[in-house]
Amino acid sequence: MATNTREKGLRHEANRDTRPQAHVKHIRISSRKVKIVIDLIRGKSVDQALAILAFTPKAASPVVSKLLNSAIANAVNNKEMDRSTLYVAEIYANPGPTLKRFLPRARGSAAPILKRTSHISVVLDQK
Repeated sequence: MATNTREKGLRHEANRDTRPQAHVKHIRISSRKVKIVIDLIRGKSVDQALAILAFTPKAASPVVSKLLNSAIANAVNNKEMDRSTLYVAEIYANPGPTLKRFLPRARGSAAPILKRTSHISVVLDQK
């Protein structure tokens, strides 16, 4: 059994994606709203993507900008890549756990409020 586990670990290590990446989880913005922002920067160079995010008046823009800066730092410091050749290869936002709250309504009833969260991931690559 230990041999199978070791071989499985070696196969997993061989197939691992070595591109620089960054993730942020449990952001209190709906993934639908984040997808509007991340669609603007997919496939762009990192400097152009940061410029777009700086002038996009959406609530998700500062969060995505901070995440992109983190991925750039991972590429430059950990992978020794040149910043000028980096571009946004993949970026996606998935829904996270939903916080369920209730608002009191007329005649003693309650209305549900769904406070949605999202997980955002970015993967960079060199041109």
